[in-house]
Amino acid sequence: MVMNASSPASSASLDRIAAWTEQLCLIPGLSGYEDPVREAIAAHFTDPRVQHHVDAPGNLILTVPGTDPAAPKVMVFAHIDQMGLMVRRVEDDGYLRVERVGGVPERVLPGLNMVVLNERGEALPCVVGTKAHHATPPEEKSHVVAVDKLYFDLGVDSAEAVAALGVGIGSPMTYRPQFSRLQGHRVTGTALDDRAGCAALMALLHAVLAHPVPATLQAVFSVQEEFNLRGAMVAAQRLKPDAAISIDIMVASDTPDLGQRGELTLGGGPALGMYSFHGRGTLNGTLPHPALLNHLSATGRKIGMNLQRSAHSGCLTDSSYVQLTNEGVPSMDLGFPARYTHMPTEVCDLRDLDAIAQLLAAALRDMPAGFSFERRRYTCIC
Repeated sequence: MVMNASSPASSASLDRIAAWTEQLCLIPGLSGYEDPVREAIAAHFTDPRVQHHVDAPGNLILTVPGTDPAAPKVMVFAHIDQMGLMVRRVEDDGYLRVERVGGVPERVLPGLNMVVLNERGEALPCVVGTKAHHATPPEEKSHVVAVDKLYFDLGVDSAEAVAALGVGIGSPMTYRPQFSRLQGHRVTGTALDDRAGCAALMALLHAVLAHPVPATLQAVFSVQEEFNLRGAMVAAQRLKPDAAISIDIMVASDTPDLGQRGELTLGGGPALGMYSFHGRGTLNGTLPHPALLNHLSATGRKIGMNLQRSAHSGCLTDSSYVQLTNEGVPSMDLGFPARYTHMPTEVCDLRDLDAIAQLLAAALRDMPAGFSFERRRYTCIC
């Protein structure tokens, strides 16, 4: 049977992935405050074959033992946190000042709708203040206001009123959660990075429960990825996997402004991470382990699935640190193309998410005992 992201997929599987993605996108979960997201995911897996563990940082680890205890243990992970802001000061007149948590683009913030979580876990709406357009001189209209100069409006007039709402220094803030279906199989939402990846990982769990595989799946829904890639590394140190695969966004290049960046298209299938390098502050990145890269490439060919490739700088995933844990872990990135990354509304294609789950389930089926991760044992990946 030929499977690829451009051919019709099961409407039931796509609807299920869409429902999971919508549920997760609508839950605010700044780095360090991911608990409601983790609890929502865990509630979907009550099958006694799934072993649950939550570690100190808050990673959710769902393990499905393989049919062969001697087969490899493979950690597949997607992060549940999102970037945002944190209150650093409450002004006497009730306006909030903030710090960034993760790569929030300052140019999109003025006038934006946000939510701030109070001490009771309630999401309170607020607005990013911006000078009225009618009062903005021409020389300021193209100016990007630095985040430390922005102010945030809860709709109150005093610091006492802010405190009464349960908001104070350290309160987390995110984009106002939203999710919509676009035309065809496209969806748009807040924090598709990486709630859509989480939905793909949930689909993988369901696939191996429905059709058991030799390899053991260690599904990790990791925390604090947007805060310097912290959570998955702790999980890998505990699990000691034989291999690790990250599911995360990859920057689509099918918009008019990014046509020369690469060849990633929405609906074109999962993307193999060939190279990533941050290059700004965090001098880290991931070059795929050749045995894993070859195995996923061969699996794609075997099941007739189109696979794309991504080589890019300016961003990275948890794999960059996971690969360095313990004595080193064969690692690589597997992504879904996404448009408008780190913006209040991102866009992806449900078929790519479904295809990721199909590809990885097939790859785990072909990982029996004795599967070799030796670096030189690979063939042409073209």
